[in-house]
Amino acid sequence: MTVFKSLVLFALAALAEIGGAWLVWQGVREHRGVLWIAAGIMALGAYGFVATLQPDANFGRILAAYGGVFVAGSLAWGMVADGFRPDRWDVIGAAICLVGVAVIMYAPRG
Repeated sequence: MTVFKSLVLFALAALAEIGGAWLVWQGVREHRGVLWIAAGIMALGAYGFVATLQPDANFGRILAAYGGVFVAGSLAWGMVADGFRPDRWDVIGAAICLVGVAVIMYAPRG
């Protein structure tokens, strides 16, 4: 159950951080305005809060592992929100990152 909770929290953190950054991007780069930027800032703040809910107590481990989730999540977000099509190297790189997440977070420790 702890691994499941951790995975759900990583997914929520990715939604908040990637979604927040995308909203800021849309507000600034696509000229959608200050409300988009404000929503993005709020989502980015939510990301910081969600990260604190991880069952593991080690900040460095959580943020290091989340980096891999961010990489894969960013590619997925781009596919859904912007029609981005990753090439095989993007997919291989994301898979490597997710293996890294699993090793960092869920490897047995003595």
